[in-house]
Amino acid sequence: MSTPPQQPPSSPQQQPSSAPQQSSPPPQQPDQPPAVSPQPQPPQPTAYPYPNPQSPLPQNPYAQPTLAGQPAPQQQANPYAVQPGYGYPPPAAPPATGGNAAGRAVLWAVVGAVVASAAWAGGIFLTGGFGTSADLRGYRAPANLCSSADYSSFKDEYPVDDSAPTKTAMKDPALDESYCSLSLKKTSSSYGDAYLSIQVDLHKKTDPAPEFTATWKNYGDSHTDYDVTPVQGIGDEAYLVTQDTSNGSTTSGSRYATLAVRDGWMTYTMYYSAYFSSYDSDTDPPSLDDVTGWLKTDTKSTLEQLKG
Repeated sequence: MSTPPQQPPSSPQQQPSSAPQQSSPPPQQPDQPPAVSPQPQPPQPTAYPYPNPQSPLPQNPYAQPTLAGQPAPQQQANPYAVQPGYGYPPPAAPPATGGNAAGRAVLWAVVGAVVASAAWAGGIFLTGGFGTSADLRGYRAPANLCSSADYSSFKDEYPVDDSAPTKTAMKDPALDESYCSLSLKKTSSSYGDAYLSIQVDLHKKTDPAPEFTATWKNYGDSHTDYDVTPVQGIGDEAYLVTQDTSNGSTTSGSRYATLAVRDGWMTYTMYYSAYFSSYDSDTDPPSLDDVTGWLKTDTKSTLEQLKG
């Protein structure tokens, strides 16, 4: 009996199921995903510290959407664009026709008002005031007022001339002033029986009217026992200020009278004062009525002579 030939071993698939099957271990997972090769990036624009003046403005996130059939809202001007007035000429005036005529009228009315205001302010700057200059009415302030003033009304009462009167004069861009003070003597007197002072001021920078009125109209409020009377017909305004301390006596006391005049920006005063006692001459001193009449007459004459 022959021996059967030996069979070759069977494939693993043909191994009996009872044999334990060996499974291959799963492939090891990498700890990190494989790196992706970098993609080429487009060149980036140069950064500006401020928005690029040439780039359009970003859209307003709060703008309302445009409805169909309605015009799109106007775009706001670039705030970084160069504005007119900083080395550039202003924009040309709008055309005479077309566009919003009412809006152009309002605009140019405002522009005209600004130009007129600037011209008005420039006029004030150039003239030093509201287009006015010193209102001197042609008066002058002479160097020797004693020889230019008229006080002839006092000559009958005081015929002796003062041989050395006091005279001063001043000239300044703001004020010209002339002053004269002299003594009045009677024939039998060896010294002055009364005194007369005259002063003229030309105010070349400021109008003296408010202060002149306040000073002379209210003279009785700041000086005791003085009477103040407005005088008509001399200058723009005039006041007569008088005082008599003799109480009617002809032997002792004092008498004062001042006539103050303003004509334009010229002011003028003529002041009389007399002191008398039992040691004076036998002639009675003149009354205040006589003195005030002389002041008015000589003031009118002097002011005419002081006009250039």
